Amino acid sequence: MANNKNEGGLGRYYADLHIHIGRTASGRPVKITGARTLTLANILREAAEVKGIDIIGVIDSHVPDVLGELEQAMEKHGWREHEEGGVSAGKVTLLLGSEIEVYDGHCHGPIHVLVFLPTVQAMRAFSRWLGQRVKNISLSSQRIYASGRELQAAAKEHGGWFIPAHAFTPFKSLYGKGVQHSLTEVFDPDRIDAIELGLSADTAMADQIAELHRYPYLTNSDAHSLRKIAREYEQVRLAAPTFAELEKALRGEDGRTIIANYGLNPKLGKYHRTVCERCLAPVSPEAERCPACGHHRFVKGVFDRLAELKTAEHGPKRPPYIYQVPLEFIPGLGPKAYEKLLARFGTEMSVLHEAAEEALAETVGEKLARLIVLARSGALAIEAGGGGKYGKVQES
Repeated sequence: MANNKNEGGLGRYYADLHIHIGRTASGRPVKITGARTLTLANILREAAEVKGIDIIGVIDSHVPDVLGELEQAMEKHGWREHEEGGVSAGKVTLLLGSEIEVYDGHCHGPIHVLVFLPTVQAMRAFSRWLGQRVKNISLSSQRIYASGRELQAAAKEHGGWFIPAHAFTPFKSLYGKGVQHSLTEVFDPDRIDAIELGLSADTAMADQIAELHRYPYLTNSDAHSLRKIAREYEQVRLAAPTFAELEKALRGEDGRTIIANYGLNPKLGKYHRTVCERCLAPVSPEAERCPACGHHRFVKGVFDRLAELKTAEHGPKRPPYIYQVPLEFIPGLGPKAYEKLLARFGTEMSVLHEAAEEALAETVGEKLARLIVLARSGALAIEAGGGGKYGKVQES
């Protein structure tokens, strides 16, 4: 959990607002590509006891079975909704979200977006509305047969937020292939609450697009397995971990704010550089054929796509973007060392942010301790990823 020191009545909290449900408690699939172990109960346990995350966004909450499972858990465990939105589930606040695919059938899309709502009742009402516009309300990330602006209007009518998801990845994102020049081709800019950066972009990269300067940035995991929870997250300053307080932080109101974004070095993301579609060798976006295998089709990397869209040199003053290398990316840090770290320090947040190098060395040896400390400062050498393959940390 975050170190919630009193700062004028405000505390610090860690938040990861993009976590999928892989299966319901009964075993029914929700996110087809999500792990079977990614159940609501396991997510809450992982966030609280392993990761040390205070606020989670479960973005398949529109699924009726998931809502029913949540309500049963609330009754069983005595969990209650915060008066200001969100479900207080033990040590963690759960925010109810939905990931939806927008596609206008012509030239825009597919684009994934996130809608967050304050209460179970609001999500049930939104689920009924959504169920009339998707083919299968029981699955994640379904294509909606409505326009982007219609979806925005519905989100606002139900008291929610609207956030373009992983906005720059080559597939199913706003700027990957969703629009040619501007988000106004698809959305009402006044009904966007934040932009989710995704794993292959950071603040400086996103701020090359001038129309994004008005929005806060979020760094979330898009977890498809328990281990991936909190590979990206933000630290926020709030009076309490609630929907309304986080909304104030997105707006920068009354001292509530995003303190820092913790995200992968974009080079670690799966789509940072342009690569050959067939062999994944790095290629220049201007090349006609892959120099390694001769193939003529490429997967354009986020770095090169943003260079095409660039309309600004600098952005506004923002919270720091801190390169966070998840423990699973640390070379040589296997399951046994991972368990030792958790046994000694409690949660991943404690390991990544608080543990002294000397204590880390006592637990897993000097080499791993040094790599963890170097990861905190963004000093590790990284081989860039692309074409769906993650980058990797180099040992030396």
